[in-house]
Amino acid sequence: MQNKNIRIVLAGPRGNMGSEAVKMVANTNHFNLVAVVDSKHNNMLLKDVPGAPQLDIPVFNDLEECLINHECDVLIDLTTPKTGRRHMEIAFRHGVHPVVGTTGFSEQDIQQLTEIANEKQIGAIIAPNFAIGAILMMKFSQAAAKYFQNVEIIEQHHDKKLDAPSGTAVKTAKMIMENREGMKQGHPDEVETIKGSRGGTFEGIPIHSVRLPGLVAHQEVIFGGHGQTLTIRHDSINRESFMPGVKLAVETVMKLDTLIYGLENIID
Repeated sequence: MQNKNIRIVLAGPRGNMGSEAVKMVANTNHFNLVAVVDSKHNNMLLKDVPGAPQLDIPVFNDLEECLINHECDVLIDLTTPKTGRRHMEIAFRHGVHPVVGTTGFSEQDIQQLTEIANEKQIGAIIAPNFAIGAILMMKFSQAAAKYFQNVEIIEQHHDKKLDAPSGTAVKTAKMIMENREGMKQGHPDEVETIKGSRGGTFEGIPIHSVRLPGLVAHQEVIFGGHGQTLTIRHDSINRESFMPGVKLAVETVMKLDTLIYGLENIID
């Protein structure tokens, strides 16, 4: 049975992800977009913001003020790690369930936010990637690691992305490590003639980041074994690919009383 009339505040409505999320929320019958939070355009209506959808939704530049003035069930935050963390703490204080699509949270951030969520018994979801296909790519890679110990990750994103490697790449590496011993790969006497040529490493797994205009979000995990390779790849062609995952997270977070990190933990 679907949750009915979930009241949503969305932070970051002018970004590429945020603008798609606004449309998704507005077009979902059991979602109700009550306000948006934006660093500009305070006290305006969303329809009066250049390039924004024609919606009579109030715009706030302060989440605290927004939640004081509007009853809300879920905060969708698609901003930055620093702002996302601050917004989560504000949401918890107001009894609002955060769904955060920002990457770059540290282990300490996640631990501290989990402690707050547990204390308040308020569900929260932080998802490095909302694309269902990307989650399956991560799960398949985790399963393959039982049989292939040598692996490298290549992630590609648009040139406006702030963090490298991506949160998806790091999360993939962590999932792989659940089925793989830490080890150094390649020739033991290997030398980088250009520093960084072999990428960064996580527990011996090389991770390579590509940043170019024209890309959205892409990742391939390449496993190597005796006489064979296995490549698992996912491509997000546009931001619409993330919306089914955002929708699923909003519906699921209402049933939680703790913080979940990673969409793979809420799908079969």
